[in-house]
Amino acid sequence: MQSLTNYYKYLPVSREDENWGLCVLNAGCSRILPHETYPSAGHPSHHNFDWAQGRILHDEYQVIYITRGRGKFESEQSGLVPVRAGMAILLFPGVWHRFMPDPDSGWDEYWVGFHGRVLDQLMDGAYFPPHQAVCTIGINEELLLTFERILEQTRHEKPGYQPLISGAVLYMLGQLYAQTKRVSFPSTDHIEDIVGKAIILFREQVEQNISAESIAQQLQVGYSWFRKVFKTYTGIAPGQYLIQLKVEKAKALLMDQDKSIKQIAFALHFDSGFYFSRLFKLKTGLSPEKYREGMRTTLKQLPL
Repeated sequence: MQSLTNYYKYLPVSREDENWGLCVLNAGCSRILPHETYPSAGHPSHHNFDWAQGRILHDEYQVIYITRGRGKFESEQSGLVPVRAGMAILLFPGVWHRFMPDPDSGWDEYWVGFHGRVLDQLMDGAYFPPHQAVCTIGINEELLLTFERILEQTRHEKPGYQPLISGAVLYMLGQLYAQTKRVSFPSTDHIEDIVGKAIILFREQVEQNISAESIAQQLQVGYSWFRKVFKTYTGIAPGQYLIQLKVEKAKALLMDQDKSIKQIAFALHFDSGFYFSRLFKLKTGLSPEKYREGMRTTLKQLPL
Protein backbone atom coordinates (compact mmCIF):
# COMPACT_ATOMS: atom_id res chain seq x y z
CA MET A 1 0.00 0.00 0.00
CA GLN A 2 1.52 3.32 -1.12
CA SER A 3 2.03 6.02 1.50
CA LEU A 4 -0.36 8.97 1.67
CA THR A 5 0.68 12.00 3.70
CA ASN A 6 -2.21 13.51 5.61
CA TYR A 7 -2.67 17.14 4.63
CA TYR A 8 -5.41 19.72 4.90
CA LYS A 9 -5.59 23.46 4.54
CA TYR A 10 -8.32 26.03 5.11
CA LEU A 11 -7.86 28.96 2.78
CA PRO A 12 -8.40 32.70 3.15
CA VAL A 13 -10.67 34.18 0.50
CA SER A 14 -10.47 37.81 -0.68
CA ARG A 15 -13.23 39.92 -2.24
CA GLU A 16 -11.39 39.56 -5.56
CA ASP A 17 -11.55 35.76 -5.18
CA GLU A 18 -15.28 35.94 -4.45
CA ASN A 19 -15.86 38.14 -7.51
CA TRP A 20 -14.27 35.45 -9.68
CA GLY A 21 -17.48 33.48 -9.16
CA LEU A 22 -15.93 30.35 -7.67
CA CYS A 23 -13.38 30.05 -4.88
CA VAL A 24 -11.85 27.19 -2.91
CA LEU A 25 -12.35 27.20 0.87
CA ASN A 26 -10.38 24.10 1.89
CA ALA A 27 -8.64 21.06 0.47
CA GLY A 28 -6.84 18.02 1.79
CA CYS A 29 -6.21 14.31 1.76
CA SER A 30 -5.96 11.73 4.51
CA ARG A 31 -5.48 8.04 5.15
CA ILE A 32 -7.82 6.60 7.73
CA LEU A 33 -6.43 3.32 9.05
CA PRO A 34 -8.65 0.49 10.31
CA HIS A 35 -10.35 1.36 13.62
CA GLU A 36 -8.90 4.87 13.59
CA THR A 37 -11.03 7.78 14.85
CA TYR A 38 -12.90 9.61 12.10
CA PRO A 39 -12.75 12.47 11.29
CA SER A 40 -9.10 12.86 12.23
CA ALA A 41 -8.25 15.24 15.05
CA GLY A 42 -7.18 18.76 14.10
CA HIS A 43 -10.00 19.93 11.86
CA PRO A 44 -11.77 23.16 12.88
CA SER A 45 -14.84 22.53 15.00
CA HIS A 46 -17.29 23.64 12.26
CA HIS A 47 -15.97 20.87 9.99
CA ASN A 48 -15.89 18.14 12.62
CA PHE A 49 -18.86 15.83 13.15
CA ASP A 50 -19.73 12.38 14.40
CA TRP A 51 -21.90 9.72 12.84
CA ALA A 52 -24.67 10.07 15.40
CA GLN A 53 -25.28 13.77 14.75
CA GLY A 54 -24.13 14.20 11.16
CA ARG A 55 -23.40 17.64 9.76
CA ILE A 56 -24.77 20.50 7.67
CA LEU A 57 -22.43 22.65 5.59
CA HIS A 58 -23.32 26.33 5.34
CA ASP A 59 -22.60 28.07 2.02
CA GLU A 60 -20.15 25.37 0.95
CA TYR A 61 -20.02 22.49 -1.51
CA GLN A 62 -17.51 19.66 -1.18
CA VAL A 63 -16.25 16.85 -3.37
CA ILE A 64 -14.80 13.84 -1.54
CA TYR A 65 -13.00 11.18 -3.59
CA ILE A 66 -12.39 7.75 -2.03
CA THR A 67 -9.39 5.93 -3.50
CA ARG A 68 -9.00 3.04 -1.05
CA GLY A 69 -11.22 1.16 1.38
CA ARG A 70 -14.97 1.32 1.86
CA GLY A 71 -17.58 2.94 4.07
CA LYS A 72 -21.02 4.53 3.95
CA PHE A 73 -22.73 7.83 3.23
CA GLU A 74 -26.16 9.11 4.14
CA SER A 75 -28.06 12.33 3.44
CA GLU A 76 -31.66 13.54 3.61
CA GLN A 77 -32.09 13.14 -0.15
CA SER A 78 -29.97 10.08 -0.96
CA GLY A 79 -30.65 7.81 1.98
CA LEU A 80 -27.96 5.37 3.08
CA VAL A 81 -25.47 4.52 0.29
CA PRO A 82 -22.53 2.07 0.49
CA VAL A 83 -19.26 3.72 -0.53
CA ARG A 84 -16.19 1.99 -1.95
CA ALA A 85 -12.93 2.95 -3.60
CA GLY A 86 -13.50 4.76 -6.89
CA MET A 87 -16.55 6.67 -5.70
CA ALA A 88 -16.92 10.45 -5.32
CA ILE A 89 -19.32 12.14 -2.91
CA LEU A 90 -20.76 15.59 -3.60
CA LEU A 91 -21.95 17.54 -0.55
CA PHE A 92 -24.41 20.42 -0.77
CA PRO A 93 -24.89 23.45 1.50
CA GLY A 94 -27.85 23.24 3.85
CA VAL A 95 -28.25 19.47 3.41
CA TRP A 96 -27.84 17.20 6.43
CA HIS A 97 -25.40 14.36 5.78
CA ARG A 98 -22.93 11.99 7.37
CA PHE A 99 -20.27 9.59 6.15
CA MET A 100 -17.55 7.38 7.56
CA PRO A 101 -15.13 4.61 6.57
CA ASP A 102 -15.75 1.03 7.55
CA PRO A 103 -13.81 0.44 10.78
CA ASP A 104 -12.37 -2.80 9.40
CA SER A 105 -10.94 -1.21 6.24
CA GLY A 106 -10.55 2.52 6.78
CA TRP A 107 -10.19 4.53 3.58
CA ASP A 108 -8.12 7.07 1.68
CA GLU A 109 -9.88 10.30 0.86
CA TYR A 110 -9.21 13.49 -1.09
CA TRP A 111 -11.51 16.45 -0.66
CA VAL A 112 -12.02 20.03 -1.71
CA GLY A 113 -14.56 22.57 -0.43
CA PHE A 114 -15.73 25.53 -2.50
CA HIS A 115 -18.55 27.97 -3.14
CA GLY A 116 -19.59 30.76 -5.52
CA ARG A 117 -22.33 31.88 -7.87
CA VAL A 118 -20.97 29.69 -10.67
CA LEU A 119 -21.71 26.65 -8.51
CA ASP A 120 -25.16 27.95 -7.61
CA GLN A 121 -25.99 28.24 -11.31
CA LEU A 122 -24.82 24.67 -11.97
CA MET A 123 -26.91 23.34 -9.13
CA ASP A 124 -29.95 25.37 -10.22
CA GLY A 125 -29.57 23.70 -13.61
CA ALA A 126 -29.98 20.28 -11.94
CA TYR A 127 -26.65 18.99 -13.25
CA PHE A 128 -25.94 17.49 -9.81
CA PRO A 129 -29.17 16.47 -8.04
CA PRO A 130 -28.69 15.99 -4.27
CA HIS A 131 -30.39 12.59 -4.34
CA GLN A 132 -27.52 11.37 -6.56
CA ALA A 133 -24.73 12.61 -4.30
CA VAL A 134 -22.56 9.51 -4.78
CA CYS A 135 -20.99 8.90 -8.19
CA THR A 136 -19.02 5.85 -9.31
CA ILE A 137 -16.08 7.11 -11.33
CA GLY A 138 -13.47 4.40 -10.71
CA ILE A 139 -9.84 4.96 -9.84
CA ASN A 140 -9.49 7.78 -12.31
CA GLU A 141 -5.94 9.01 -12.81
CA GLU A 142 -7.02 12.34 -14.28
CA LEU A 143 -9.29 13.09 -11.32
CA LEU A 144 -6.54 12.13 -8.89
CA LEU A 145 -4.06 14.40 -10.68
CA THR A 146 -6.58 17.25 -10.49
CA PHE A 147 -6.76 16.84 -6.72
CA GLU A 148 -2.99 16.71 -6.45
CA ARG A 149 -2.60 19.89 -8.50
CA ILE A 150 -5.06 21.67 -6.23
CA LEU A 151 -3.24 20.52 -3.11
CA GLU A 152 0.12 21.58 -4.50
CA GLN A 153 -1.15 25.09 -5.23
CA THR A 154 -2.60 25.44 -1.73
CA ARG A 155 0.73 24.57 -0.14
CA HIS A 156 2.41 27.68 -1.56
CA GLU A 157 -0.49 30.13 -2.02
CA LYS A 158 1.29 32.04 -4.77
CA PRO A 159 -0.40 35.14 -6.22
CA GLY A 160 -3.37 34.21 -8.39
CA TYR A 161 -3.61 30.66 -7.09
CA GLN A 162 -7.31 30.92 -6.23
CA PRO A 163 -8.59 31.37 -9.81
CA LEU A 164 -6.18 28.62 -10.85
CA ILE A 165 -7.52 26.02 -8.41
CA SER A 166 -11.13 27.15 -8.83
CA GLY A 167 -10.72 26.35 -12.54
CA ALA A 168 -9.44 22.91 -11.55
CA VAL A 169 -12.55 22.41 -9.40
CA LEU A 170 -14.79 23.30 -12.35
CA TYR A 171 -12.86 20.83 -14.52
CA MET A 172 -13.31 18.19 -11.81
CA LEU A 173 -17.06 18.76 -11.74
CA GLY A 174 -17.08 18.36 -15.52
CA GLN A 175 -15.38 14.99 -15.11
CA LEU A 176 -17.94 13.88 -12.54
CA TYR A 177 -20.87 15.04 -14.67
CA ALA A 178 -19.51 13.30 -17.77
CA GLN A 179 -19.19 10.07 -15.79
CA THR A 180 -22.78 10.24 -14.52
CA LYS A 181 -23.94 10.67 -18.12
CA ARG A 182 -21.96 7.61 -19.25
CA VAL A 183 -23.23 5.27 -16.55
CA SER A 184 -26.84 6.04 -17.50
CA PHE A 185 -26.39 3.73 -20.51
CA PRO A 186 -26.66 -0.04 -19.98
CA SER A 187 -24.26 -0.77 -22.85
CA THR A 188 -21.83 2.12 -22.89
CA ASP A 189 -19.40 0.76 -25.48
CA HIS A 190 -22.17 0.14 -28.01
CA ILE A 191 -23.73 3.57 -27.40
CA GLU A 192 -20.38 5.35 -27.66
CA ASP A 193 -19.70 3.55 -30.94
CA ILE A 194 -23.06 4.56 -32.47
CA VAL A 195 -22.87 8.19 -31.29
CA GLY A 196 -19.21 8.48 -32.30
CA LYS A 197 -19.95 7.20 -35.81
CA ALA A 198 -22.92 9.57 -36.09
CA ILE A 199 -20.79 12.57 -35.15
CA ILE A 200 -18.21 11.61 -37.78
CA LEU A 201 -20.92 11.21 -40.44
CA PHE A 202 -22.50 14.53 -39.54
CA ARG A 203 -19.16 16.32 -39.86
CA GLU A 204 -18.09 14.56 -43.04
CA GLN A 205 -21.42 15.17 -44.79
CA VAL A 206 -22.32 18.61 -43.44
CA GLU A 207 -22.19 20.08 -46.96
CA GLN A 208 -24.38 17.31 -48.37
CA ASN A 209 -28.16 17.10 -48.39
CA ILE A 210 -28.49 14.99 -45.25
CA SER A 211 -30.80 14.83 -42.26
CA ALA A 212 -30.71 13.24 -38.84
CA GLU A 213 -33.05 10.55 -40.19
CA SER A 214 -30.67 9.73 -43.05
CA ILE A 215 -27.78 9.40 -40.62
CA ALA A 216 -29.82 6.90 -38.57
CA GLN A 217 -30.46 4.96 -41.78
CA GLN A 218 -26.76 4.89 -42.58
CA LEU A 219 -26.11 3.50 -39.10
CA GLN A 220 -28.93 0.96 -39.58
CA VAL A 221 -30.76 1.94 -36.39
CA GLY A 222 -34.28 3.20 -35.77
CA TYR A 223 -34.58 6.99 -35.75
CA SER A 224 -36.60 7.27 -32.51
CA TRP A 225 -34.01 5.21 -30.64
CA PHE A 226 -31.15 7.09 -32.30
CA ARG A 227 -32.61 10.50 -31.45
CA LYS A 228 -33.15 9.55 -27.81
CA VAL A 229 -29.67 8.04 -27.39
CA PHE A 230 -27.88 10.87 -29.23
CA LYS A 231 -29.63 13.58 -27.19
CA THR A 232 -29.09 11.79 -23.88
CA TYR A 233 -25.41 11.21 -24.65
CA THR A 234 -24.54 14.64 -26.11
CA GLY A 235 -27.19 16.88 -24.55
CA ILE A 236 -28.52 17.98 -27.96
CA ALA A 237 -30.91 16.40 -30.45
CA PRO A 238 -29.27 15.14 -33.68
CA GLY A 239 -31.25 17.55 -35.86
CA GLN A 240 -30.07 20.52 -33.79
CA TYR A 241 -26.53 19.15 -33.83
CA LEU A 242 -26.60 19.16 -37.63
CA ILE A 243 -27.95 22.73 -37.70
CA GLN A 244 -25.17 23.92 -35.41
CA LEU A 245 -22.57 22.25 -37.64
CA LYS A 246 -24.08 23.97 -40.68
CA VAL A 247 -23.97 27.34 -38.92
CA GLU A 248 -20.31 26.83 -37.98
CA LYS A 249 -19.54 25.85 -41.59
CA ALA A 250 -21.43 28.93 -42.78
CA LYS A 251 -19.19 31.13 -40.63
CA ALA A 252 -16.16 29.76 -42.47
CA LEU A 253 -17.82 30.22 -45.88
CA LEU A 254 -18.73 33.81 -45.03
CA MET A 255 -15.02 34.59 -44.91
CA ASP A 256 -15.05 34.28 -48.71
CA GLN A 257 -16.28 37.71 -49.80
CA ASP A 258 -16.98 36.44 -53.32
CA LYS A 259 -19.70 34.06 -52.16
CA SER A 260 -23.19 35.52 -51.82
CA ILE A 261 -25.45 34.67 -48.90
CA LYS A 262 -27.71 32.82 -51.31
CA GLN A 263 -24.80 30.76 -52.64
CA ILE A 264 -23.77 29.78 -49.10
CA ALA A 265 -27.34 28.80 -48.24
CA PHE A 266 -27.48 26.69 -51.42
CA ALA A 267 -24.10 25.06 -50.69
CA LEU A 268 -25.34 23.98 -47.24
CA HIS A 269 -28.70 22.76 -48.59
CA PHE A 270 -30.93 25.20 -46.74
CA ASP A 271 -34.41 25.54 -48.21
CA SER A 272 -33.88 29.23 -49.03
CA GLY A 273 -31.58 32.15 -48.42
CA PHE A 274 -34.26 33.68 -46.20
CA TYR A 275 -34.51 30.56 -44.02
CA PHE A 276 -30.72 30.35 -43.76
CA SER A 277 -30.44 34.01 -42.71
CA ARG A 278 -33.20 33.64 -40.12
CA LEU A 279 -31.65 30.50 -38.64
CA PHE A 280 -28.13 31.97 -38.66
CA LYS A 281 -29.32 35.03 -36.72
CA LEU A 282 -31.24 32.84 -34.28
CA LYS A 283 -28.10 30.83 -33.49
CA THR A 284 -25.50 33.61 -33.51
CA GLY A 285 -27.42 36.80 -32.73
CA LEU A 286 -26.25 38.33 -36.03
CA SER A 287 -27.47 38.17 -39.60
CA PRO A 288 -25.00 36.63 -42.08
CA GLU A 289 -24.41 40.13 -43.51
CA LYS A 290 -23.63 41.61 -40.09
CA TYR A 291 -21.39 38.66 -39.22
CA ARG A 292 -19.45 39.06 -42.48
CA GLU A 293 -19.16 42.82 -41.91
CA GLY A 294 -17.82 42.25 -38.41
CA MET A 295 -15.23 39.75 -39.67
CA ARG A 296 -14.15 42.18 -42.39
CA THR A 297 -13.65 44.91 -39.78
CA THR A 298 -11.68 42.57 -37.52
CA LEU A 299 -9.36 41.51 -40.34
CA LYS A 300 -8.64 45.11 -41.26
CA GLN A 301 -7.56 45.81 -37.68
CA LEU A 302 -5.11 42.93 -37.52
CA PRO A 303 -1.41 43.92 -37.82
CA LEU A 304 0.23 42.99 -41.10
